Amino acid sequence: MLDAVDRLRAAAGEQHRISRMVRVGTVNAATVPLLIPAVRDFRACHPHTQVEVVGAQQTEIHRALAEGGLDLGLVNHLDGDDVPAGIESTELLRGRPVVCLRPDHPLAARTVVTVDDLLAEPLIAMRTGYVMHRYVHRLLRGRGPSFSYSTDGAEMGKLMVAEGLGATVLPDFSVVGDPLERQGTITWRPIAGDTTRVLLMLQRRRAESVPRAAQDLHEVFVRRARRAAGSGRDDADR
Repeated sequence: MLDAVDRLRAAAGEQHRISRMVRVGTVNAATVPLLIPAVRDFRACHPHTQVEVVGAQQTEIHRALAEGGLDLGLVNHLDGDDVPAGIESTELLRGRPVVCLRPDHPLAARTVVTVDDLLAEPLIAMRTGYVMHRYVHRLLRGRGPSFSYSTDGAEMGKLMVAEGLGATVLPDFSVVGDPLERQGTITWRPIAGDTTRVLLMLQRRRAESVPRAAQDLHEVFVRRARRAAGSGRDDADR
């Protein structure tokens, strides 16, 4: 009987190890340049742990973290933004807003893009609820561009730029190192006179006990972000 109990315990432990899942919520600010390499590194150490990536807005991510529906969250913050109570935040990347456009776009011939330039171009904006929507509204001071699209998340915005639908405004760390940027399909230019800083934060619920897998993925994100910040600094300052 004791042998049978030991076998059942071993089987249950193995099943738990295989079926364990870490859930990560993201606003898609740095999905390709940061999240995918981090998940790849994590899988090398946890080959049997599933990683579920959930795209959502910042308020939805905060709610899911507080309720235990997510283990980790990747969100954007502007300097001075408050962090909700009960949420622990780690700064991963610090960047600036830039204009993302096609290399053959007329504005790509300039070293910087002005607000008036943006107002004269079709603009691909993030939907209400995203930090970059709030930033662009503040940047344009409530004025509307010549034509505007609205979309969920940076990844769709970059694809729309690549297809020639217009320009979008994103954190530089969302564009630098993206496959579309490496392939020469999209590029970016700084915004003239703007000193705003955008922070990519890794967040989790404050808790006495954190699953080991979630802890390890948290550490992988931090290591990957340090490497990305070091390799991308020269590109971001060009």
